[in-house]
Amino acid sequence: MKFRAMIGAAIAMALTAGGAPGQEALPVKIGVLTDMTSVYAAHGGPGSVEAARMAINDFGAAVLGRPIELIFADHHNSPDLGTNIARQWYGEGVDAIADVANSGVALAVQKVSREMKKIVLFSSPASADLTGLQCSPYAVQWTYDTYAMAHGTAKAIAKSGGDSWFFITADYAFGYAMERDAGDVVRSEGGKVLGSVKVPLGTFDFSRYLLQAKTSRAKIVGLATSGQDMINAIKQASEFSLVQDGQRLAGLLMFISDVHSLGLRAAQGLLMTSAYYWDQNANTRAWAERFFSKMKRMPTMVQAGVYGALTHYLKAVQATGSKDSDIVMAKMREMPIDDFMTHHGRLRIDGRVLRDMYLYEVKKPSQSKYPWDYLKLLQTIPADEAFRPLDEGGCLLAPKD
Repeated sequence: MKFRAMIGAAIAMALTAGGAPGQEALPVKIGVLTDMTSVYAAHGGPGSVEAARMAINDFGAAVLGRPIELIFADHHNSPDLGTNIARQWYGEGVDAIADVANSGVALAVQKVSREMKKIVLFSSPASADLTGLQCSPYAVQWTYDTYAMAHGTAKAIAKSGGDSWFFITADYAFGYAMERDAGDVVRSEGGKVLGSVKVPLGTFDFSRYLLQAKTSRAKIVGLATSGQDMINAIKQASEFSLVQDGQRLAGLLMFISDVHSLGLRAAQGLLMTSAYYWDQNANTRAWAERFFSKMKRMPTMVQAGVYGALTHYLKAVQATGSKDSDIVMAKMREMPIDDFMTHHGRLRIDGRVLRDMYLYEVKKPSQSKYPWDYLKLLQTIPADEAFRPLDEGGCLLAPKD
């Protein structure tokens, strides 16, 4: 009964946000499916909804002479709930679903998308399996993935002497993929993985997991977690004197929202890989300032990615004169991606968007000159180095030799 009530509440929220089906004549309907209230709400959530609204408004709120309708819902990090919402939305005429925080939810929604031949535009989920063995002709992984994060943050740390690792890993699809991809990088650089421990999503007390990490004596404690779980782990690590006693924390999927929550005193020196930073250039700042005026906080790469993915989708709908998923997806792969976030990007057949990624270091408090001035650029990682080669992912859509 509780689960059915959650589905009903989520769908009621969606209908309230977008209007009852059938009121508009064949609108282009977009749904944002995200975590509105839990561990991933700060880097997606309401900000992802606002980013989608900005994309729609910037497109004139209409395409092909039809209004663009926006709905949204909270999947509560439940694959079953996410699946039910996606199935109902697609059945009621939603043309594309965006964001989909949580890799476990994303993998489940991708199956529905493939089955119903409807488009899903992932910005938040990180698992590289979405474009690997589980790839789909109707799915786009727009912003980043575990392979890119590992080949940015983990590789930089391993090359600088971090040759022994212990992972604290989220106990679901994202964590498994992150630990796997980061572990592969560590071993390829001649390092060793000394062990790992799995942590339930939404963990508040990391004490026993941090104690295991300290006992391992690994030089690097790799946090294959994200969102509020990442923040909790970093804050509690000081209680066990991990850094003071010579170990180093590696946040393998961090966001500007995490740095803001931690504060520079706690986060200084951490490395992070990102597809977008608000203060990177004039174009990133211009969009961020518009977002800030609505949300009173700077956007994450997930929220910028929602805007970019939906803009590219709407351009493809406009260019083809069609809402047909196969026609629109073909056009999205054909069109170059060039906006404030991505330059000379392209959508590959496996659903992976190829773009440069950026390795940053969190500034010391003395280095920060104005609000949200948190990151220092260390390296630009070219797209062909940042993302997994097409022939290594196992995607059945990839051309055969």
